[in-house]
Amino acid sequence: MTGEKLGKWSLKLCLIRSLPVINSPWEKGNLMDDTAIAFESPNVRSIATAGKNPLDRISVRDYEREVEIGAFQSERGVQQRIRFNVVLEVSRHNAAQDDDVDQVISYDTITEAIELQLSTERINLLETLAERVAERILEDRRAVRAFVRIEKLDRIPGTLGVEIVRSQKDKVETLHQVEPVEQVDTTPHPLVVFLANSVLHSDDLADWLDAIAAHDLPAIICVEPAVECAPKSAATMAQRRIDLLSIEQNAWVLAGKDKRCVVVDSRTELDWAMKHDQLSVWAPSRIVLDAVETPESFEPCGLAAWLAAEFLATKLVVIGGKMLPECEGLPVVALTSSTELNGE
Repeated sequence: MTGEKLGKWSLKLCLIRSLPVINSPWEKGNLMDDTAIAFESPNVRSIATAGKNPLDRISVRDYEREVEIGAFQSERGVQQRIRFNVVLEVSRHNAAQDDDVDQVISYDTITEAIELQLSTERINLLETLAERVAERILEDRRAVRAFVRIEKLDRIPGTLGVEIVRSQKDKVETLHQVEPVEQVDTTPHPLVVFLANSVLHSDDLADWLDAIAAHDLPAIICVEPAVECAPKSAATMAQRRIDLLSIEQNAWVLAGKDKRCVVVDSRTELDWAMKHDQLSVWAPSRIVLDAVETPESFEPCGLAAWLAAEFLATKLVVIGGKMLPECEGLPVVALTSSTELNGE
């Protein structure tokens, strides 16, 4: 089990491999029994869901928000704390064996479903809110079944709440369909910055990083290969990997110069970083080599342009580069002073 603190929220990601089949009353599929044990110990949950095709689970626990909710007049115009606990059963995959974060459902799938629903409409009943959250989570076809518990923390000395369990089958057949609403595009559109070695090893680096960190857009920094000569290979694919690894070495050089810079190599982590204002330095090997449509150019600045297109960047900024790549539909600018970055 791993956990991460975000403010006062405690988010926990639990991956639980179900135990072998065990005869128990839960195997009969009693809905209320199954829901009641959804937040018990991993062992109890594993027994309850054991079968021919046991599933893995991820969970978000004790996720608190202050919202206006409730059917009583005394609850209108008043913010009250509610707490979410969500357990999500997911289809089996090879992510654990491959150690590949891009194959798994991130717990952001759960928290973003909660946040999107809370921002969409005011709801009277916890039951309705639980239904809406479950429906949004199950939009990801890798999600098989969702247990949702929501509790009000301020109405009584204890807590009061509701628990439901919904599956993909329920979503198709019985779940209430949310009325279409205009949704704001929450996809991050980053500022991709290509940082040449002439800047990375200059006295102006700190000023440039300050300007990048202060920009309104989340930033992804791309660098050139390391200054030191890399090995050479006569095989094209081998040389390509060597060149990509040299870029990654240089990414770590930059991270070593400024603790704000975090080396990132997966789409999932880049997406998380952009949503949480992390200054990311791209290590390209994994994303490039796994891509269905590979970059047309493997020149460092060309790779930065490809990444900008892949992540629907707002702009590509080239700092210290000798040539500007051609990017259809993507603004590309060359800057010579850090003061220009936020004064555009």
